[in-house]
Parts: sequence; C-alpha cells; structure tokens
Amino acid sequence: MKIEIDVAHQELRLPDGRRYAVSTAKNGLGEKHGSFCTPRGRHIVRARIGAGQPLGAVFVRRRPTGEIWSPELHAKYPGRDWMLTRILWLSGCEAGKNRLGDVDTMRRMIYIHGAPDSAEMGKPGSHGCIRMRNRDVAELFELVPAYAEIEIRG
Repeated sequence: MKIEIDVAHQELRLPDGRRYAVSTAKNGLGEKHGSFCTPRGRHIVRARIGAGQPLGAVFVRRRPTGEIWSPELHAKYPGRDWMLTRILWLSGCEAGKNRLGDVDTMRRMIYIHGAPDSAEMGKPGSHGCIRMRNRDVAELFELVPAYAEIEIRG
C-alpha cells in the first residue's frame, strides 16, 4: 500500500481513492531537526500506536495517559500539542534527505495522529506532524499496515 500526502492540497490519499483532509506544519516543508516543518519524500510507517484506544485518547510520548480529549481538558492545558486517538510513526527512507543525521524523520518524531475537534483541517497548523480528524485517523489506522509506504509531496 502506498499513501500520498499532498501538502499543497492538505490531503492524504489512499490507493483506493479515499481522501482525508489533513493539517501539516505551520512552518511549511523541511527536514532539519528543530525546524518544526513537515519532511518531504519517501517514508514508511515504522510503528502503529494506539490500537484499541477510544476516540480522543490522549497520548504523551507515544503512551496513552488515560485521558480523553475534551474542551475542558484543552482549557486546562492550553499549550499542549495534542496527539490523539492513534499514532502512525514515520521513518524516512532517503539517506541524507529524511533519514539519518539532522534530517531523520523518525528521530524528529514525525507522526500521523489525531487532533482536537477544534484543530482546523485543510490548512497548515501543526508542529511538523500530519494531523487528522480522530475518526479519520482511526479508520486509516485499520487500513494501514506497518511498513506501508508514505510519500509526502509539496
């Protein structure tokens, strides 16, 4: 399975024609560690995290906290970069471009993950990850195996 993320259109596309609105990095495209940009190029899903968790489950450092996102929880932690429902952890496949050294996608902890209901899709807004609606990322998680190919294009 090969998945395409079209940054220009803020869309994730599956081979079967399904499309999902996403939100990539507010800072645009880039591979450097610390840039808070979405990395380009060929990637794979290195890890699938969150199977069986409810919609809105909150993750910190890739582990469920036991919390479920709500507007009240959001107000309690206004600065949190919310990672919800499921996480698909990406690993770059192109040495020197998005793999190894200071451009390593996996070390940068770039994920496809769920986001709060209040997060706007269809326009850049993340810190580098690819955000999706919770129902969409839960559906995607069931369709995408480990090591599935992901192409991120500008």
